[in-house]
Amino acid sequence: MIIVLKSGASDAEVEDVCHRITAMGYSPHTIRGALRTVIGAVGDDRGKDALRSLESLECVESVTPILKPYKLASREVRDEPTQIRVGDVTIGGRSLVVMAGPCSVESRPQLLEAAEKVKAAGARILRGGAFKPRTSPYAFQGLEDEGLKLLAEAKRETGLPIVTEVMEPDKVDLVAEHADILQVGARNVQNFSLLKRVGDAGKPVLLKRGMATTIQEWLLSAEYVLARGNPNVILCERGIRTFEASTRYTLDLNAVPVVKKLSHLPIFVDPSHGTGHWEFVEAMAMAGVAAGADGLIIEVHPRPEEALSDGPQSLKPERFAALMERVRRIARAMDRDL
Repeated sequence: MIIVLKSGASDAEVEDVCHRITAMGYSPHTIRGALRTVIGAVGDDRGKDALRSLESLECVESVTPILKPYKLASREVRDEPTQIRVGDVTIGGRSLVVMAGPCSVESRPQLLEAAEKVKAAGARILRGGAFKPRTSPYAFQGLEDEGLKLLAEAKRETGLPIVTEVMEPDKVDLVAEHADILQVGARNVQNFSLLKRVGDAGKPVLLKRGMATTIQEWLLSAEYVLARGNPNVILCERGIRTFEASTRYTLDLNAVPVVKKLSHLPIFVDPSHGTGHWEFVEAMAMAGVAAGADGLIIEVHPRPEEALSDGPQSLKPERFAALMERVRRIARAMDRDL
């Protein structure tokens, strides 16, 4: 249910309504807008009639059911786009944000070179995998703890915030010590134990869409994080599995305007995983921006031919720099900056 408070409701009145919601067995989630304060009451629908009694309070304007199965992620509860602060970077605002870096952290020289070059080209956040989920058990699995330390060093050297993947609930605290954004990968999008733990960690979460996940299922996964009291979820479209074999996946750019209609959460596009081929990354990155995405996440490697994972879809630094110039022009056409 959505409890909309009247304009000018005091902090004491907001606290009183939240206390009443809790007493009814619901979890209150307060969202303060420019003109109104809205409280989402999340819990068992069987008690919704009791919540309607809140309309009798002087400070309450209306009590309305949330029709979507995902409650807190829905535009029904918050129409204003969510903006997420990561250091001095704002995600979901007017500025387009680009995350870039290697698929895997392979060595100190490799990571620091990539970090310096993506920053010089205009990337605002450094990506890099310390823990790598791989289809084959014999493939490179990442440097793990050592990779996290190298990411922390790269942040100190460049000032770029870090986004890296966490794969297991018992590793969340460790990764959160080093990362500014916790990435939940496509294979873990419905790992509900992991989603609860990253929600509890309080760090912003980059939630990638699963390769066979519907948009509703994806938003319900985001709901697991939001329901733990963490409002900072960034969605990422990275391609879905279809019958087409010309690319690694089919990058579903339909998801961008659909998510913008259904949810207030920011959405990124990953053209590297979405295509699997470096020569298609530029076109799909620009298309993602034109579709209205709030940012891009792109794989960049100093020497893709030597990469231990995803070399074929990684851009060389000079190609990434050229791409950023083209993306900047598209962003201006969309009344955004980079």
